[in-house]
Amino acid sequence: MANDQVLTAEQVIDKTRVYLNDENVELVKKAYEFAKHAHREQYRKSGEPYIIHPIQVAGILADLEMDPATVAAGFLHDVVEDTSVSLKDIEVSFNAEVAMLVDGVTKLGKIKYKSHEEQQAENHRKMFVAMAQDIRVILIKLADRLHNMRTLKHLPFEKQRRISNETLEIFAPLAHRLGISKIKWELEDTALRYLNPQQYYRIVNLMKKKRAEREQYLDDVIDEVKDRLNDVSIKAEISGRPKHIYSIYRKMALQNKQFSEIYDLLAVRIVVNSIKDCYAVLGIIHTCWKPMPGRFKDYIAMPKPNMYQSLHTTVIGPKGDPLEVQIRTSEMHEIAEFGIAAHWAYKEGKLLSDSTSYEQKLTWFREILEFQNDTANAEEFMESLKIDLFSDMVFIFTPKGDVIELPSGSVPIDFAYRIHSEIGNKTIGAKVNGKMVTLDYRLKTGDIIEILTSKHSYGPSQDWLKLAQTSQAKNKIRAFFKKQRRDENIIKGKELVEKEIRNMEFEPKEILTLDNMKKVAEKFNFSNEEELFASVGYNGITALQVANRLTEKWRKKRDQEQSANITNAVTDLKTFPSTKKRESGVRVAGIDNLLIRLSKCCNPIPGDEIVGFITKGRGVSVHRSDCTNIDSGDAKSRLIPVEWDTSLNDRKEYNVDIEISGYDRRGLLNEVLQAVNETKTNISAVSGKSDRNKMATIIMSIAIHNVSHLQKVVDRIKQIPDIYSVRRIMN
Repeated sequence: MANDQVLTAEQVIDKTRVYLNDENVELVKKAYEFAKHAHREQYRKSGEPYIIHPIQVAGILADLEMDPATVAAGFLHDVVEDTSVSLKDIEVSFNAEVAMLVDGVTKLGKIKYKSHEEQQAENHRKMFVAMAQDIRVILIKLADRLHNMRTLKHLPFEKQRRISNETLEIFAPLAHRLGISKIKWELEDTALRYLNPQQYYRIVNLMKKKRAEREQYLDDVIDEVKDRLNDVSIKAEISGRPKHIYSIYRKMALQNKQFSEIYDLLAVRIVVNSIKDCYAVLGIIHTCWKPMPGRFKDYIAMPKPNMYQSLHTTVIGPKGDPLEVQIRTSEMHEIAEFGIAAHWAYKEGKLLSDSTSYEQKLTWFREILEFQNDTANAEEFMESLKIDLFSDMVFIFTPKGDVIELPSGSVPIDFAYRIHSEIGNKTIGAKVNGKMVTLDYRLKTGDIIEILTSKHSYGPSQDWLKLAQTSQAKNKIRAFFKKQRRDENIIKGKELVEKEIRNMEFEPKEILTLDNMKKVAEKFNFSNEEELFASVGYNGITALQVANRLTEKWRKKRDQEQSANITNAVTDLKTFPSTKKRESGVRVAGIDNLLIRLSKCCNPIPGDEIVGFITKGRGVSVHRSDCTNIDSGDAKSRLIPVEWDTSLNDRKEYNVDIEISGYDRRGLLNEVLQAVNETKTNISAVSGKSDRNKMATIIMSIAIHNVSHLQKVVDRIKQIPDIYSVRRIMN
């Protein structure tokens, strides 16, 4: 899987001859010829013939020694999406197995979506569901993504960043979960090169500077280990392990470390024949060099969920530098490099190992189908997947010693629902390492947890939705409320929706017609209005969302009528010179029964020059003449003259925010409050802060009658010693 090597079709087919029989090689050749014909007039962004891409994808799969159907699908993976070839054509020309694999990696191209993000989410959902049915789908997709990343330089900058982000969020973690480290590291390093080129090349240069010195150091270590192993007749392959750029970057970023502080820049990998030899070698390494406390991990006794097995230890090496050593058998090494692909490798025309053994180890993968059933749309599905499958994990023990894997940050509720829905629903408490803990306790790797249940429990509470971290637990809690409290939720949901409708100044009876309810229920993918109200009742969707949909037609009608009334009112300005008083303290010539409100963006007060702005559905808003929000050409066409009602100036109060700056000294705030009080002005809110330069800032909201009243307050505050400025705040 060399990064810079472009394979020919003949080279790929030669790779398959090493492990496939003649009949299977012929299938692969036929797939190449089919794809070459289908893509014959297509070219990539780089200018190369399009067939170059399927050849490289098939080559990556051949390097993994995949079965003939998968390599054939590698050649064919884009023909349905990018040419006139149909899945039926694939099935007829090859077989149903190859057609199924091609379908799994084919994007949804004939459906229109609201956004690119929605389309991508739907494509990913389709791929993951297909992958849950056959793991080979994702192996083809990973090979496809790997070659696309290798040729990313031919795409525009924005596409490079978007594809690299997607690679780091979805495909690299997935390669990790499947244990395919060869693909994972290259995806991560390449993505980093486009997302943060400055850090990428900085690390590359730092690694180059002392490469010769490090290589000599590793050679000395390897020679010494070889001599020790020869003394006890243990055969082993020993090599230096290169550290990947992205893993160095993550450690520097997450742990706030310098390049020189990364322990495992220097690493040795020892591959032996048996598990017994692994532990023997570990003992020898620890007698040669002193082990660092807390840096030993036994992944042989406790394999990672992606089937990775190895012994890891960090010792103080010959020159006092930390040295990481990995010890494993050759079979473990193959799984560490190729992960799940190692179990699909073909030797002499048949599978290398029984598929049931690795299927049991990848039970987490089957949860994808559960996500599919429990999520409302593709974007929610992908978010659930990122949280539950691709986040950092913790490993928890049951009282019987079984290991349960959960996303980092999980709580006992997540553990209970991972075991079984009924255990989660009946949970009343939890013990961790023999001690009672609260249900919001954050589980840590190595914790032994016991869930306490009661058959008399009334089930989960709504608060659990806030405590639970995994989508699986949240979905099962929602399912409980949906099933157990349906009638209650229907009543509650209807009440909430009616309340929102009233807040919009509509009558619920007018809005909640059978026809309107049916249409809105269908828009939210519910079979009837009861399901819709029940969903509102258990917080599946909000009452405001439903009310907005229900009143959509009525709100448009009201807006049109209001706009018409305003237009008529403006026309009447020329005809009717009479004036009407408004509670706002502002009057508009010739307009009656029209809502007038003071705009909060500039908070006008009597004495300010003002202008009216005709809004859609909310009457006239009054702004200061210098307000920036009415400065555009479109806004100016909707301005009308207004004026203050001076008869109300001494009775009506207006809120004004002022900012007071000065030197921060003891008693300053008290003096400011006393000064404002002397002007017989009410204070509705006050806050203050001070910076390192002893500059104090006081924000105060005061109730004033007019500009003259405000000026009186400002002048009084300015008389206080150490006050630098007083200004009126515009929101």
